[in-house]
Amino acid sequence: MIPKKQLEEIKNELIECQNPFFFFHDDDDGLCAFLLLSRFKGEGKWHMVKPRPYIDGSFARFVPDDCDKVFILDIAVVKQEFVNEIKKPVVWIDHHTPLKISKCRYFNPRIKHPRAYVPASAICYEAIRQDLLIGALGTIADGGKNLGFLNESFRKYKSLIGKYRKPFDIAYKTEFGRLIRILSFNLNGKTNDIRKSVGIFIKEKDFQNFLNPSTKDEKFVHGRYELADEEYKKVLADALSVKSGDVFVFIYMPGRITFGGDIATEIPYRLPGKKMYIIAREKSGRMQCSLRSNKINLLKFLERAFKKIEGYGGGHPVAAGCSVRKEDFEKFVEMAKEEK
Repeated sequence: MIPKKQLEEIKNELIECQNPFFFFHDDDDGLCAFLLLSRFKGEGKWHMVKPRPYIDGSFARFVPDDCDKVFILDIAVVKQEFVNEIKKPVVWIDHHTPLKISKCRYFNPRIKHPRAYVPASAICYEAIRQDLLIGALGTIADGGKNLGFLNESFRKYKSLIGKYRKPFDIAYKTEFGRLIRILSFNLNGKTNDIRKSVGIFIKEKDFQNFLNPSTKDEKFVHGRYELADEEYKKVLADALSVKSGDVFVFIYMPGRITFGGDIATEIPYRLPGKKMYIIAREKSGRMQCSLRSNKINLLKFLERAFKKIEGYGGGHPVAAGCSVRKEDFEKFVEMAKEEK
């Protein structure tokens, strides 16, 4: 975990600024990390980074002139050119493979503990100690476990979590898991709808209300979830019907919403034991892939694969994403089958 001194430094970085700007990844972990800091501060504009956690110089255009500090949350790659161009203090909180960057306050537990797995939302919660439910939602959604504050959430939200303690059991067998999906599904769709949902999340006093909504805003969030969930269940059913060997491959046609990451996370839970899971969709002549594996290191696999085909991607050893040319996809799958 992040040392107590660094957690205090994160909190102070937030307290000492007047008009922060936030970048965060488009998943539950990134969203919850942002919500924790922005709700604590009560100030700040934001931009959600999709479809891949990568910030280069082109992202400088999103930073307003009156911003006095930039927070980057759950983003795997930040290029030095971005920090150099915006000429503002940058605080980067992440848990992917550590990178070297200057002129930036960089907080990542893997710098000193390479095998640590501490989601960004867990780091942010430990720094501010406010909004326990939001911290637990982002952490469990991202597969975080064995973190002290989760025991507190298990007690406080027993009615939602029940007897379950493993992240994926909680995600797929409980009302807490339904709340995770409500957040996740509201990060897809039209930009204006996403911004409205995030605005509602920032203001909502109790996220449990999204399970049984009563206000107009809560019903808006829940309605978007219901529409997406109906579509998701159809895609999931198609995926579960696929017959495959040691490498599970599912190519789907996205409708209003893309579900690659969600499907890639649930399929290994429903169909365990495969060497690798590849969930892919075509976009602009490329195959956008979500990868999962508990048997091989996906980052090392991608590193080797990109020496033979053109592509890019990253993430974690057990969960990653990548993009390859459509014409290279078959070769990419064959390399996955050959991987040991």
